[in-house]
Formats: sequence, C-alpha cells, structure tokens
Amino acid sequence: MRLTGFKEESIQGKIPGLYGKISDASGEFTYTCYVSSDYLNEHVRSERTSFDIAEDVEDMLNEVSFKDIRDAVLERTKEYLQDVLAENVSAGRKRVDDFIDNHAPRYRPIANYVSEELLIVDPEKSDKELELHLHAQWYEVERQLVSEGHDIMQPQSEEHVEKYKERLSEYLRKAEDLKKSDLANYVSHRKVIIDLLQKSIERLDDGKYAREDMIHELIMPMRKDSSEVFLDSCNLWLIDERLAFHNYLASDKTLNAMPITGNNSTKEPDLLSLRVFDNPLLVNDQTSFPLAAITVVEIKRPMRNDMREGEDKDPIDQALSYLERIREGKVTTKSGRPIPGNNDIPGYCYVLCDLTESMHRRCRRANLRITSDGMGYFGYNEPSHAYIEVISFDQLVKAAKERNRAFFDKLGLSSV
Repeated sequence: MRLTGFKEESIQGKIPGLYGKISDASGEFTYTCYVSSDYLNEHVRSERTSFDIAEDVEDMLNEVSFKDIRDAVLERTKEYLQDVLAENVSAGRKRVDDFIDNHAPRYRPIANYVSEELLIVDPEKSDKELELHLHAQWYEVERQLVSEGHDIMQPQSEEHVEKYKERLSEYLRKAEDLKKSDLANYVSHRKVIIDLLQKSIERLDDGKYAREDMIHELIMPMRKDSSEVFLDSCNLWLIDERLAFHNYLASDKTLNAMPITGNNSTKEPDLLSLRVFDNPLLVNDQTSFPLAAITVVEIKRPMRNDMREGEDKDPIDQALSYLERIREGKVTTKSGRPIPGNNDIPGYCYVLCDLTESMHRRCRRANLRITSDGMGYFGYNEPSHAYIEVISFDQLVKAAKERNRAFFDKLGLSSV
C-alpha cells in the first residue's frame, strides 16, 4: 500500500517498562511501529504531512480521533512487547515500592487508588523526580475525593438505598486513606527534622561546630512571629509538644517589637511564647482570661564552654532576665488587650545547649537538679516564679526520637 501521509509520535514513556534500552535473546533493538489504513488514506491532507482527524472527539458519534488510534496502537504494542518488557516492568514497580517503604510512606495509603501503570517507572528516576510523580498521583486522588465529596451528599435520582450506602462507604474509605497519607507525611517530616537536628550538632570537617542560628532555624524561623509563619514551619515539638499550642510566638525579635510585651528593651530572646487560657482544662482561647503562661527558649552554640556569671554569658540568667523584662512592662495580647496579674504569670524557661564544664557550673549555681540520665537539669526559681529546664542537645535528639519512635516504627522508618 502506498504511503499517502505521515505523522510521527514517540511512544517512549507511554508504555510501562519502555524506557532506556530494550533487548531480547538476539540483543538490543529499537522498536518502530507503522500504522496504515483506508481511514488514514481518506483523511490525509493535500500536503501529505498531516490528517483531518481531531485529537479527541469522544462526544461525537461515528468518528475516530487520534486519541482512539493512539490508545489502540499502544495497547497492541504493549501486548507485543510484554515478554521483552517484563523485567523492566518488575524493576520499575520495585523502585516505587522501595521508595515508598524507605523514603515516602505517605503515598502507601493511596497506592490502591492509582492505576498499576502509573506505579511503574524508570528505575533510573531520581528521588526528586519520583517524589514529584507520586505527588501528582496523590493530588489526583485528592481532586477526585473533593469532587466525590460534593456528589456524595446528593443521592442520585431513583438510586437504591443499598447502592447509595455502598457509594458512601467507598468514599469514606478513600477519605480515611487520604488522611492516613497526611499523617504519614507529618510523621515523615518529623523524622527528617530530627535527623537534621542531629546532623547540625555534630562537629564539622574543620573541627568547629555549627552556630546556634542553624539549630534555631530548625526549631523556629529567625526574626519571625506567629503572624508571619505557618505552624508547619515551627518545630517546637522538639522541645515540648505543648509549645505547639501558643497564642503568640516571636523568634529573635526585640522585646519592644513584640506586640504582647509593652516593653521598650532591645534585647532579643531566642523564642518567646505567650499562652492565654479561658479554662486550662478545656480550651486555649486568645481573647479570654485570667490565666497565662510565658515561655522563653534560649539556644546556645554546640559545645560552647565560656558560660560564666552575668546576663551576657549565663544563658539561665538571660532567660530569667527576659522573663522579668516582660513582666515589668504592661503586657497585652497581640490585639492590645491587657492581661491581668502580670507579676504572677507563670514562666517557663528552656535552655538548649551542650553540658560543658562551665554549663554544669552555671546549673549548679542556679540550684538546679540534674536529670537521672545526666543529660539535663531542671528546677524552680522562686524569685522569678519560673520553671527552668536545661536540655542538652543529645537529650533533645534522644527525647524527640523516643516520643516519636512508635510512629516511625509503624511507618517502617528507622529511628536509630
């Protein structure tokens, strides 16, 4: 048959397993498929370089589109090459499974809602490329769920009650799996943050240690407050899970720049948190009183060993001084409302540092008690009406791992 028109398309990446080189018992080869038909002859354009065929006409009767032709050709090609591509298909699926198991467990719950072909990829894909591919599938599942959510509340006309129950049950199953994916992503994020924290306190190649600002950024972005960062950007759970529930938090801002303090000092606490409660047993309310708590977090460079008496060199004294300055001002909420009982607001001071010889000395001078594991100190300062906890970086990492180990194990993430 004489060739009356020509249109060329690559099928690379359109058939599972067809990537890179392919081979059979005779060696490597290149696969080329030619399609010819009377229908193509009848619809070729006069210049013989294209066809009068729509890309997609699925809504029109008795018409064939290029999409129809392409889908049919790809299906036949897949059947023809299935034995040759079997090894590639197996390796591609294994690459996805290994990546999900070891790096991205958040995608495990949605795998049942993604077609098998989309879970077979080129094994040479980088982790970044694979993550983007899986995220696209996750987004599509979420998009379908949102669409189904709008439809599910409207039973179809003349739909049998049992059929509706089945449709509702399937929707709820998918919604639950998607939320499991969100939780897995949250837990995976915690694992990464702990690993980064552990890396940041290790000695560098030049024999020095990272500055405290690197650790600071992991916990809370510097020179920001609650109105400028998303909660997901803060990792205050590394110190205490309760710190996630704050009303106002400032990071490395001067006291006079903080709307809650009413203080004119230019001193910069590393982290300052104010919590206001309507009823401490029930809710956390930003506009009700009477109880409040102020938390100050002081962070020092790893292995710093020059701690001595005085506010500029003693991190415990620094934290207590910040607390006192806040109480001396007319403390208000961010919206400018006064908080009653300023002098009696309980304070919580956390100092993050390595327990070097000089730091041990400062803790003993502050009459703090060492923890049973020897990795921190704690106590209560009566004059400042404040609870103090000194946490070594090793203890910070160890405690964070222990609190999250059950979640890591559940997802198959190493917590060593």
